[in-house]
Amino acid sequence: MTKNTFHLVSLGCAKNTVDSDSMAQLLLRDGYRSMDDPDKAAVLIVNTCGFIGPAKEESYRVLGDLAKSKRNGQVLIAAGCLTQRYGVEVAQKVQGIDGILGTRRWMDIVQVVREVRKGPRPEPVYHLPETATVVGSDENDALRVSVAGGSAYIKIADGCRRPCAFCAIPLIKGTAVSRPVESILHEAQTLRDAGVRELILIAQDTTDYGHDFGLKDGLAVLLEQLTDSVPDMDWIRVMYAYPGYVTDRLVEVMATRKQILPYLDMPLQHAHPKTLYRMKRPSNIDWVHKTLAKMRAAIPELAIRTTFIVGYPGETDEEFQALYDFVNEIRFDRAGAFPFSFEPGTTSTPLGDPVHASVKEERFARLMELQQSISLQVNQSYVGKTLDVLVEGFNDGISIGRSYRDAPEVDGLVIIEGKASVGDIVPVRITGAMAYDLTGVLAQKLITL
Repeated sequence: MTKNTFHLVSLGCAKNTVDSDSMAQLLLRDGYRSMDDPDKAAVLIVNTCGFIGPAKEESYRVLGDLAKSKRNGQVLIAAGCLTQRYGVEVAQKVQGIDGILGTRRWMDIVQVVREVRKGPRPEPVYHLPETATVVGSDENDALRVSVAGGSAYIKIADGCRRPCAFCAIPLIKGTAVSRPVESILHEAQTLRDAGVRELILIAQDTTDYGHDFGLKDGLAVLLEQLTDSVPDMDWIRVMYAYPGYVTDRLVEVMATRKQILPYLDMPLQHAHPKTLYRMKRPSNIDWVHKTLAKMRAAIPELAIRTTFIVGYPGETDEEFQALYDFVNEIRFDRAGAFPFSFEPGTTSTPLGDPVHASVKEERFARLMELQQSISLQVNQSYVGKTLDVLVEGFNDGISIGRSYRDAPEVDGLVIIEGKASVGDIVPVRITGAMAYDLTGVLAQKLITL
């Protein structure tokens, strides 16, 4: 174990990864070194996820494993979403935690580490301010980005003001707080200069960007300024749009600014108005049909990703069938689904969790089987076409990458015969299709042959 070293485990979504990388930046700036091996680190940090039951269980498991193997002189800090919501409970459930840091004050990590390392104490250091100010100068000039190969996530806002009944994010993160445009543009320029080829804009709800500034069509405005600021950035991808807030101006910007990928992730959660009403979600399904049709007309190559919840309290066979038929009709490029996870403290709590687990699993399996079939058919339509692919890896004669249709980790891959340079965007002739992935050969190779 080396003094002034840390080992950081990041759990959960890409938004959490950005927070983890921001904490790491601050520790590195303070003279710490990052260690891959926890046994060699003086400070152990777990940036937890507390969104749904399985995520909480994983967070507790990782914390428990590190606590059990903790050596003399090591300290363990639990940070992130789980600790923000269940701080004292986390410390009681996992013995051996030395510090508790909430997600709303991730920028105080150095302060917490210094306090924890002063020596043993009867109970953990608790750092759980209610303040949700997480932008501008309060970020200690940390870049709010996470780089993975040729791609980078930029967090444009934090928190959420939407009333979704099933979601604990507002309880954890607080209300929506947008980051200054200038900070985002600076980060984009920095990433461009570092050789990043793809920017991925993330927030709990990207379409709410700038609302707290009094900005109308804030996401569209940001995208306009972003494409002007880094005109040589190859790809810009938008994640986590909220139904009802994909405006005509946003569609126009996506259609006319060629750096913006023809891709949109818009979690719809369900397709039956009654279910959506109980979820406290937009329930105008006619809007969804019209907007998707409008987008597909304006952006012919558009790839749409969405997410659904099955087994929400009160979901009848009829309501689930409406969701099933909707997915069959719309034919999303990508769709994920989750069985409902009961979260105490959310506004859905009075509804309980009445749908039996076996029914949830059966509906989940049926929906994903349908989507798998749709995804395969959509993928097959690309055979014979040429797609630009961002190369992310090479092994044993095969290169791996993603097309514009594929966000990191959640979507498919393009498997390329032969070697392509990691970080390059190369044209690939698609030769085969699977349910989620495509196969192909380098287009230059075909020309050479």
